[in-house]
Amino acid sequence: MNTFNVDVLKSFSVQVLTTLGVRQKDANTVADALLKANLEGVDSHGISRLGVYSNRLKDKRINPAPHVQFEKKGTSVLTVDGDNGLGHVVSSKAIERGIEMVKESGMVGIGIKNSNHFGTASYYCQKACENNLAIIAFTNSPPGIAPWGGREAFFGTNPIAFGFPNGNNPPVIIDLSTSKVARGKIILADKQGESIPDGWALDENGQQTNNPAEALKGSVMPLGGAKGYALALAVEILSGILSGGAFSPNVNSIYQETSKEPANVGHFFILMDIEKFMPYETFQFSMDQLINQMKETPKAPGYEEIRYPGERREKEFQLRSKEGILLSKNVQDELINLGNIVNVPFPQAMSSHNA
Repeated sequence: MNTFNVDVLKSFSVQVLTTLGVRQKDANTVADALLKANLEGVDSHGISRLGVYSNRLKDKRINPAPHVQFEKKGTSVLTVDGDNGLGHVVSSKAIERGIEMVKESGMVGIGIKNSNHFGTASYYCQKACENNLAIIAFTNSPPGIAPWGGREAFFGTNPIAFGFPNGNNPPVIIDLSTSKVARGKIILADKQGESIPDGWALDENGQQTNNPAEALKGSVMPLGGAKGYALALAVEILSGILSGGAFSPNVNSIYQETSKEPANVGHFFILMDIEKFMPYETFQFSMDQLINQMKETPKAPGYEEIRYPGERREKEFQLRSKEGILLSKNVQDELINLGNIVNVPFPQAMSSHNA
């Protein structure tokens, strides 16, 4: 395990992406999203994903320089065709366009098709919160969850995220997959040669497994049993059907080496201008009351603090920004190999650690 400076990793990521034909500005967006995930402790969606994105750019399954098309319908609906671009790029452009619209209409629904994996949904929630907007974010993904009572993966892990600005404090960011765990954590465990906990996944025969490789052949358990399955279905309707994109088993996985088809991932965002509902100061006063009263709730045994969703991410961000990002040997080896392929040297570590 080695620790790396975030700016050095970001520079490496940008160089790799631009070498593969991604525009400089778009490469910066993707690198920012990846490293933000690492800084916040969501390593499954961080720089470990750079390799698979790069492979798909090389084999033309992802368009490095998409012509993203927007169609404004009325004052509150925006449909987006991502032209098979990187999901971080397509979604960021869509959010930027939506922010312009929501100041007029108060609420905007954004449906996106022909996109790819967009990283953490929290990344887009933070963009909205920086503009004093509230947001709900959805995306579908390749099959990962079996329908309730089924054995074979059908729905994606289909995350749902909410973002609410919180004045000078970290925004309230609720980002969760409709599976018991994000599939990216199983992918990362497989890369690092680690087992996975009980209850995370089933193998292809429908049996519980601790082997991440077998889990990736099978399905991830839904969050909260049948309730998680129902939420996955709702996200599929919004992100897949209402966006006009692919849905359920028709969403292709960028991890499948044999497929040459675009992923055609769909996303759906709902932006809300708080000022259209009430003065922002009134909203913030009530938010402060809510969170302060919640934190004053008597603590359960073993707990010293009640935190709201978003606080842990911010604390981890501040810590890792100072101390650096820890990468496993397997992830480093993959990035070194990637750098060799595109002739971009992988940077030296700041320090080394025993696993």
